[in-house]
Amino acid sequence: MNTEMLDELWRSWAERGAALTEEQWATPTRLPGWSVRALFAHVAPDPAIMATMRDARVTGPPAAANGSEILRIFNAPGGLAHTAADDIAGQASATAERIDTDALLRRFVEDGPRALGELGAIDPATVLPHPHLGAVTYQALLEVAIVDVTVHLLDLIAAVGGPPVPQATLRSVVQVLAAVADPADFIEAATGRSTSTVLPVMR
Repeated sequence: MNTEMLDELWRSWAERGAALTEEQWATPTRLPGWSVRALFAHVAPDPAIMATMRDARVTGPPAAANGSEILRIFNAPGGLAHTAADDIAGQASATAERIDTDALLRRFVEDGPRALGELGAIDPATVLPHPHLGAVTYQALLEVAIVDVTVHLLDLIAAVGGPPVPQATLRSVVQVLAAVADPADFIEAATGRSTSTVLPVMR
């Protein structure tokens, strides 16, 4: 279970944020309507949300057992990635406006890691409630979190520069994303045997 990878990613965001100028915080990113500050607000761990995971458990099978399954559902035609994109952007901007920079960065180095620690040695297969899918495994939530934080870290680097993402993290994200597509279609396209469009697999 990659809690250490997520923790390292959060700390990387905090270190990068601490070095930004006021002008860089306001820099537009390659995501239309998203500033660097909105990007930080979107990926910052929310302690209130993470606290709900500490004691909540769900019986029965999960809607998704891994991150790839969550992403496949979200990015299907009519999925949340399409229908809620504007709302997600709006929420990020609203959070960016109401929270000061120091408090925002503390979410990465204090709030998020503390919440992970409080979860303790939870079994990755533990089924937890999910606001959109009903129930998913803890492992699935972690994998999606790592993908989201990494993809947006690349957005941040494209906007204001900074050190590259560690290769181990990139390879981990590639494995999750590659599993979103239909396996046969992905292999056929990746080897030049098909002109079917399998990318992108997520927004």
